[in-house]
Amino acid sequence: MQQKTTLGFLIMDAARHLRRHFEQRSRHLGMTSAQLQILGRIAFNEGINQAGLAALLDMEPITVCRHIDRMEAAGFVERRPDASDRRVRLLYITETGRNLLPEMRALAHSIFEEAQAGLGEKERAALLTGLEHLVRNLSERPASETGADREAVKA
Repeated sequence: MQQKTTLGFLIMDAARHLRRHFEQRSRHLGMTSAQLQILGRIAFNEGINQAGLAALLDMEPITVCRHIDRMEAAGFVERRPDASDRRVRLLYITETGRNLLPEMRALAHSIFEEAQAGLGEKERAALLTGLEHLVRNLSERPASETGADREAVKA
């Protein structure tokens, strides 16, 4: 019996393929896809602390810390003290890191174009709008408020 394809399966599979293609084509940059994602997030959120970045990326804080350690040692990011709390370090992208951004964006654009080959402009717009709506729905309230806990108990 053939199993019906579900939204969750398709989204996870698409994300896996995108990540794999990006990793294969970005090896020359000398960073992992996770580090490139972190660099991109810091670029849009300069001055964020590690805990905030970990939450934004849905990663464990210790994992983010280890990536940041390596990225700082390589000169891509820097930690600066927080004037209001000396225990906290704020993250900023360095000039070296900033110089990678155009190539990262061009590479991502190329991969996204390949992924959307055969889709017309209206289909692309509808896909983007639908995914934005899905993310908004799921990020506006915790999973426990969406009924996920009740569904897990039924399963």
